[in-house]
Amino acid sequence: MKLLVTGGAGFIGSAVVRQAIARGYSVVNLDALTYAACLDNVASVADHPAYAFEQADIRDRAALDRVFATHKPDAVMHLAAESHVDRSIDGPGDFIETNITGTYHLLEAARAYWATQGKPEGFRFHHISTDEVFGSLGPTGQFTETTPYDPRSPYSASKAASDHLVRAWGETYGLPIVMTNCSNNYGPYHFPEKLIPVVILNALAGKDLPIYGDGSNVRDWLYVEDHADALLTVLQRGKLGRSYNIGGENERTNLELVQTLCAILDELRPKPAGSYSDQIRFVTDRPGHDARYAIDPTRMREELGWRPSVTVEEGLRKTVQWYLDNEAWWRALQDRDGVGARLGVKA
Repeated sequence: MKLLVTGGAGFIGSAVVRQAIARGYSVVNLDALTYAACLDNVASVADHPAYAFEQADIRDRAALDRVFATHKPDAVMHLAAESHVDRSIDGPGDFIETNITGTYHLLEAARAYWATQGKPEGFRFHHISTDEVFGSLGPTGQFTETTPYDPRSPYSASKAASDHLVRAWGETYGLPIVMTNCSNNYGPYHFPEKLIPVVILNALAGKDLPIYGDGSNVRDWLYVEDHADALLTVLQRGKLGRSYNIGGENERTNLELVQTLCAILDELRPKPAGSYSDQIRFVTDRPGHDARYAIDPTRMREELGWRPSVTVEEGLRKTVQWYLDNEAWWRALQDRDGVGARLGVKA
């Protein structure tokens, strides 16, 4: 089976590419190589005979048509997206163009290709989205696949729009689609502008560890390798037209998360004096910061028999150790646009 993975040089996309190659799939990695992409993420499979790379933008319909015609994939796994909420506050236009317009062009290219191939029953268009489209939860409750959409940021609004487009192409044109909405990912190769890598790298550099507001915002943390496993499971066994919520079953407040990271660093790379938690600083909250996300994973568990294999404590330890062992990787990314700067304060 040949997969076309969009955004395959990014954080989650590269995990999918690596796992798919390991499981015997052929993979075409389509990526525009914008600021958060890194081909080092897929260096371990770059020379594999079942791997191919195409530098192309999902907003470029002609390039997409060429890739489909050249490689003839059996399925599309659509992960290419602008994904950083803070950047979406400062510059929403890129999120509209990539996440909405780009998804439209990819859907149309996939539909045209599917039609030229005689509309094979086995073809799949798997759209990967986020739990942020559902908005914010109170102290109790969880997102299900039927939770009404209520996006609160330009990022989540653009992803919600892309979700609606994919559903519409399934209903209107019969394109064989499946969809997934995931909770917060973390793990190796996480671009160093997101919370967990920021905390690890700031801690090592002796800098402040910034926590928005009072640190009470809650997220459900999903180890990226578990997520990749879940995505390949949905691609193979998910029901057509169905959506699946993928969670880590690991809710933590941001403050709890940062404190756990500090404790792991204290053990693995102790400071000469004191604890890394001494560097924690509370900063002005992000505009429109959702209070809590949590996913009900019942459908994934009961229909597909999938559950996460890594607890947040295990996953954080693996992640910290990976950053300690891969300094050359993250140092090469620290000079990229916006890395290390406070974003999302223009609202």
